[in-house]
Amino acid sequence: MTAAEPVPAAVSTAAALALGDDALVLSHRLGEWAGHAPVLEEEVALANIALDLLGQARVLLSLVGDEDELAYLREERAFRNVQLVEQPNGDFAHTIVRQLYFSTYQRLLYGRLAAAGEGEFTGLAAKAVKEVAYHQDHAEQWTLRLGDGTAESHRRTQRACTALWRFTGELFQPVAGLDVDWQELESDWLASVTAVLERATLTVPDGPRTGAWSAGAGRQGLHTESFGRMLAEMQHLHRSHPGASW
Repeated sequence: MTAAEPVPAAVSTAAALALGDDALVLSHRLGEWAGHAPVLEEEVALANIALDLLGQARVLLSLVGDEDELAYLREERAFRNVQLVEQPNGDFAHTIVRQLYFSTYQRLLYGRLAAAGEGEFTGLAAKAVKEVAYHQDHAEQWTLRLGDGTAESHRRTQRACTALWRFTGELFQPVAGLDVDWQELESDWLASVTAVLERATLTVPDGPRTGAWSAGAGRQGLHTESFGRMLAEMQHLHRSHPGASW
């Protein structure tokens, strides 16, 4: 398929759902920090990041259907988000490392989609990459503070780096409809994340990111146990009052 050819509807749907579900699910996870963030400033920062991601999700899901139905009425196996974004928040360090891994990937991906100059995701990517640059910077600054902070903050951040590492390989599984060099994207991601972790005096995990001992089948609709509980909470109000307006 050349750049001048139209994107088939089925392929376009796969890409929109993958990107949209990533943003939607991570937005909800970050929203769970409301009332629980360690300081008031972070309450606002995490809420703003969540709202940015929710805005991206609305645009992407509306490309392929009714955004509310897709968010609140689909069953678990119909979601196409990567397993990384559905991981529970854990402590603050865990949330920050999850954000570092994902926002670095998202910035690099959207930067490539925006630079392509054409395609149905170009406009969204050009706007979103500016938002995601802030998300990445926020995660980087906190990774540096926590990793190179106290012995306890270093321990917790290193633990998060290792625990989440096996979920990162799935980020670079090709998605139909997204014309990017996935190997190059992964190489750039690894270089960027490694640089941040080393500056934060953290050890880059040596566990597998692909293969039998890695994780990641979210793009195929297979999710971790915690996702089902999160989804039930996210969809409860809409399913309890179908057709309600506010």
